[in-house]
Amino acid sequence: MLLMHGFPHTWQVWSRVMPVLAETRRVIAPDLRGLGGTTRADDGYDAGSLAEDARALLDALGVARAEVVALDLGVPPAVLLACRYPERVGRLVVMEAMLGSAGFTPWWFGFHQVPGLAEEVLAGHEAEYLDFFWRAGTYDGKGLDADVRGAFLAAYSGKESLRCAFAHYRAMSVTNDQLGAELPDLSVPVTAIGARPVGDILHRQLQPHAADLAGHVFPECGHIIPLDRPDALLGLL
Repeated sequence: MLLMHGFPHTWQVWSRVMPVLAETRRVIAPDLRGLGGTTRADDGYDAGSLAEDARALLDALGVARAEVVALDLGVPPAVLLACRYPERVGRLVVMEAMLGSAGFTPWWFGFHQVPGLAEEVLAGHEAEYLDFFWRAGTYDGKGLDADVRGAFLAAYSGKESLRCAFAHYRAMSVTNDQLGAELPDLSVPVTAIGARPVGDILHRQLQPHAADLAGHVFPECGHIIPLDRPDALLGLL
């Protein structure tokens, strides 16, 4: 099972579900390009390049076929991986993301997309900014446990780490073009999971493209599903 995280997360976003999953599967949970423990790459932040990163990782580990589970920014590359290499994806589970604008764009997308701005403004104030996302991502607004918060904050501190995080947003126009061209080829079994705030938007977006599609919305669950409702997520995984 390949787990693909989002923003502002690292592989540790899966830490509450990985021990149970690992009882019955080999679990692979990388950091996305430029984030966490990876090299701070200059480019390649579009979803198509991230999909190729995932394929290359599976190749390097000798994994011919995997279940692919993705959250937030990890969803577009996971979808493209399934579109391009359906023989490599046994099942696709995607959660709390929108493909394209879906009719509205959160305010921070525009802020993150301005070249060089967000990292200049936020350097030295990473905790104050990122805590907004971590509090909003939990249903009761309590934020994250100290261990996970600390790992995330360390990974997103400093201008270079912030630049790489925002590079994912700056590549979204390329990502959206890729999805527009390739999404009709989605043929693998798909499960779309929503919570607050995305709800069933992703499920509805995928309905015209996925013949084998299931949808679930978790009540009383925030955006960061693997940390906010790990037991509910495990029930589906």
